[in-house]
Amino acid sequence: MARKTFEDNLARLEEITELMENEETALDKSVKLYKEGIDLLVSLGENLNKTKQQVKILKETAEGIFEKEDFAADEEK
Repeated sequence: MARKTFEDNLARLEEITELMENEETALDKSVKLYKEGIDLLVSLGENLNKTKQQVKILKETAEGIFEKEDFAADEEK
C-alpha cells in the first residue's frame, strides 16, 4: 500500500470531522473515528515540524548580503 501524503491525511481528518458531527454516527463508530483522528493529528503535526525545520528564510542585511534564517511560523511580521 502506498504511503499517504500530507494532503491525503488532511482530507481524511476532515472527513472524520464531518462523520463525527453527523448525529447519525453511532457512538462506537465515533470512538473509532476519534482514535483515528488523533493518530492523524499526531502524524500531521510531526510532518509539519519536519517541514518547518527544512524551510529557511533568505533575508537581505543592510549591507546587501543575503543570510539564511530558520523559519519561525509563530513569528510576527
